[in-house]
Amino acid sequence: MADDEHEQAVQAAIDGEMRLLDPEVRAVPARVLELLDPDFTEFGASGRRWDVESVLTVTSGGSVSAESPVKVSEMSGVVLAPGVVHLTYFADNQGRRAWRSSLWRLTTETGWRMYFHQGTLAG
Repeated sequence: MADDEHEQAVQAAIDGEMRLLDPEVRAVPARVLELLDPDFTEFGASGRRWDVESVLTVTSGGSVSAESPVKVSEMSGVVLAPGVVHLTYFADNQGRRAWRSSLWRLTTETGWRMYFHQGTLAG
């Protein structure tokens, strides 16, 4: 992949990640589903294992609001292979601070979708 293609892939993953953190997107399960791979798995900062169905329950529950959005910093990404991007960033959700890591996968049918996510609480 050329540098430009790498940058476009990383930016597509960042755009998807930021949409998943958007309270308006999170409030509509169909919009969240557009961004999650059918085989999605998350190991949350809580230690819990999540799948698509359990994440939809949480995202539609208003855990992130427009009044108190998740603050994201230190976002960076790297292309691991064609069609696979790894993102890392720091998130502060109302004082609950965690390092976050996501794998985004590109498919010709559905575009960029989050395949895996992990959160690790920070002190």
